[in-house]
Amino acid sequence: MLALLSAVLLASLLGSAHCAGMCGAFLMFAVGMQPTRREHIACQCAYHAGRLATYTVLGAVAGAMGNALDLGAGAVGLHRAAAIVAGVAMILFAVILLAQRAGVRFPRAPVPRFMQDTLVRAHRAITDWNPTRRALATGLLTTLLPCGWLYAFVIVSAGTAHPLTGAASMAAFWLGTLPLLAALGAGLQAMTGPLRRHLPVATSLIVLCMGVLTAAGRVTIPTSALVDRVGSVPGSAGVALEQVRRLDHAQLPCCNAEPPREGGGL
Repeated sequence: MLALLSAVLLASLLGSAHCAGMCGAFLMFAVGMQPTRREHIACQCAYHAGRLATYTVLGAVAGAMGNALDLGAGAVGLHRAAAIVAGVAMILFAVILLAQRAGVRFPRAPVPRFMQDTLVRAHRAITDWNPTRRALATGLLTTLLPCGWLYAFVIVSAGTAHPLTGAASMAAFWLGTLPLLAALGAGLQAMTGPLRRHLPVATSLIVLCMGVLTAAGRVTIPTSALVDRVGSVPGSAGVALEQVRRLDHAQLPCCNAEPPREGGGL
């Protein structure tokens, strides 16, 4: 888990220039030009707290969905299906990013209408709120942005097949985006230029490696590991596995009876 969180943190840190481009306008709307430094810091904290809340909820939901996929696939003999699907999706995402960097153009997927309408109505509703509440609400609305980079890490969370691990993955993603977005909110826009020019290839390669490791590292589960963890198998299945494991060391019931004597009766 630590390796996964470290990889997510590094990738989001290097790719945060993309987040600056996507969320910059919303960040300015949330933080704006506050009259005092204290109010500016309060708005920054509220905005990023809103992002953290929605990211972790989204990661937990994705992890739960991945767990449901694993359970459904396990019924037909496929193990770790969520990790395999997530790994393949990350590989495709990274390949598309690298191809775009090389000049290949892909058609843009249309943004769902309900997301557009919800985002517009919500921003209109919070325009007159006090700065701190408006910043918090704007941060909560960031999951409605049509951001492929964001949802690539949601796929990573789904591959964990666990709500808590999925939430932790998205928290690591949030942490990696925090320094550059905080700097942008503080008016240090010049930091985003060099990063945006030089880091897309690096971030794409990191995502590609994460996809390969996720898909290849969890394709199979050794049978010995399954037998060694009998205690983790619920109900009668665990008892059955324990009995199978002891067959080599126990005498079968049919061998316990004494052989019939010659000439004896029934």
